[in-house]
Amino acid sequence: MAEEHAQRRLAAIMAADVVGYSRLVDLDEQGTLVALKERRKEILVPLVRQHHGRIVKMMGDGVLVEFASAVNAVACSVELQRRMAAANEDRPDDRRIVLHIGVNLGDVVVEDGDLFGDGVIVAVRLQAMAGPGEICISGSVYDQVKRKLDVQFDDLGPQAIKIVAEPVTVYRIETLAGWASRGPAERAPLPLPAKPSIAVLPFTNMSNDPMQEEFVDGLTEDLITDLSRSSGLFVIASNSVFAYKGRHMDVRRIARELGVRHLLEGSARRAAGRVRINAQLIDAIEGDHLWAERFDRSLEDIFAVQDEVTGKIVEALVGRLTTHAARNRPANLEAYELCVRARALSFQTAITAREAIFLLERALALDPRYAEAHRWLALNLWLGWEFFDAPVDPNRARALAEAQRAVALDPNDAGNRWVLAIILGHERRWAESDAEFDATVRLDPNYADAWAMRSDLLTLKGQPAEAVEYVRKALRLNPYPPGWYYWMLGQAQYALRDYESAVQTLRRPETYRNASRRFLAASLAQLGRLDDARREAQMFMMSNPGFSIRHWSASQPFRDEDVRRHFIEGYRLAGLPE
Repeated sequence: MAEEHAQRRLAAIMAADVVGYSRLVDLDEQGTLVALKERRKEILVPLVRQHHGRIVKMMGDGVLVEFASAVNAVACSVELQRRMAAANEDRPDDRRIVLHIGVNLGDVVVEDGDLFGDGVIVAVRLQAMAGPGEICISGSVYDQVKRKLDVQFDDLGPQAIKIVAEPVTVYRIETLAGWASRGPAERAPLPLPAKPSIAVLPFTNMSNDPMQEEFVDGLTEDLITDLSRSSGLFVIASNSVFAYKGRHMDVRRIARELGVRHLLEGSARRAAGRVRINAQLIDAIEGDHLWAERFDRSLEDIFAVQDEVTGKIVEALVGRLTTHAARNRPANLEAYELCVRARALSFQTAITAREAIFLLERALALDPRYAEAHRWLALNLWLGWEFFDAPVDPNRARALAEAQRAVALDPNDAGNRWVLAIILGHERRWAESDAEFDATVRLDPNYADAWAMRSDLLTLKGQPAEAVEYVRKALRLNPYPPGWYYWMLGQAQYALRDYESAVQTLRRPETYRNASRRFLAASLAQLGRLDDARREAQMFMMSNPGFSIRHWSASQPFRDEDVRRHFIEGYRLAGLPE
């Protein structure tokens, strides 16, 4: 046989693999392998053949396919996602086989039937960017298919791809499979609240300097905070609106996904000591522009502009309301910018908490009476000793003192109140903690983080049903939340003895592999799935080697001894160390 030499050609490459394959195998290895083999035979192979593709190789849970046509590659990908969703209908939510797919059109090297080169690398990277049930395609593919296929594209903009010199423009196709992969509860459209509802989309940075991105993000967050204080409005939390940053989507779809009627869009440009802000308020259902204005002011007036924008939006939606006492504003703009940077670092890791503390201490050196900076410093100090590796002393006492200082400087800021509330709760000063949480929701009924965080203390108090309701309320205000919301929900479901729901919640990718894994292990153990439980417990201990049941029990502010015993029982069944 003649030796086959390497050659180059232009090809459309589809890369696909299974989302959460390791988790599926852990749950049911034999069943997963059988189902995957069946899907390949009944769905994948016939579709590739129908669209004139060639399966280059199968790699465990993944596949690489070559097409001569970008149109055929995308059409095959869309149909593959649709058929996979249909095949999942009879499977439990936590056993569904869901794909994410990347498609690229580029130069490839062919050798012995295999494919190599940047064209393949980009396809694989695009697959990794795609969410469950989604397809990500490169700009070169989009140019070929945009007028030839009846699908909706979201422009994600230029994305840096490892090993590839130039950024790649990426578009996302969300198929029905994307909705199917999220489970029945999340597929249902979110009903509109009875009161006027709004989401503030991330403002666009119009400055030539990308370093101004944090300043513009901070402006967006501050507008959300100020609007949230209006009891006559329903306001979506910042975590969820920032899920849309950089995505060019139809405003009606965004409003539908967030369950609101109104959207605020805007842009900001900062240069030479001045700031220019453009903002427009849209009724996304009727398609009407309710209000639009341009502000061109000195940078020193930025907080006055924020107040003016907030006032005009509230007036446009609900009329004139009772004016809230003004929040404590920083006296130093550099201190404000340091605090904005620290906000983004909080609630992440031990390293980011230390970096946030460094920034906040600098901010307070510039402006000692800046209440918000004291609040974020308190929170990061508390996270450090409670959850990370920071020493208890002096961080515990200092966290409480900083939280109290924040409230003393600005008792009208709900954020200050809930940070003090959670710290007081963990100090077992429960009556004071409850009072601070009550003050939080009086000041800001839209404060999603506060609703979710209070659920932790309610579970430990022996009120897990109420705790679940609090997290549900938080999730409605923040439909794309940080992972710790699901930690709080899974913990409450365990306390309710709803172990199946707890397992489903705690296996969500947002919180799985977190310290919440110990609750997952306990839930599996209570269901009698001891092998699964002990495997999860072992994996939890890999990242938490110092954990012991005795120390954990002593450190948690339980108000109900039956709840404490129930958690300890689950931990012991799962094999966690005494």
